[in-house]
Amino acid sequence: MHTIEKEVGGVVVLYFSGRLDASAASEADAKLNTLTEKLPVRVVINLDKLDYISSSGLRVFLASLKKARKEQGDIKLACLQPYVKEVFDIAGFSRFSIYLIKRKKL
Repeated sequence: MHTIEKEVGGVVVLYFSGRLDASAASEADAKLNTLTEKLPVRVVINLDKLDYISSSGLRVFLASLKKARKEQGDIKLACLQPYVKEVFDIAGFSRFSIYLIKRKKL
């Protein structure tokens, strides 16, 4: 898994790519914990290049969301690949605001 972080208008945008499985979950958890320490946090996680997410990855996102919302922050997800979106749907992760943004073909 690879992560890029940018800040846009007071919102942290994280770009996750590759696979968020058990071996990468600790890296993602550390990154999100660092961000949620700066409370209240506003984060958008762009997943358009994330090819796979396991239950470990889902747990990382859920724990971070709970921590952020407890302190009046929020984490939103954007641009999920169809497989990743299906995993979120099956797991019942309706707590997240998920934005599906279609890209224009050039």
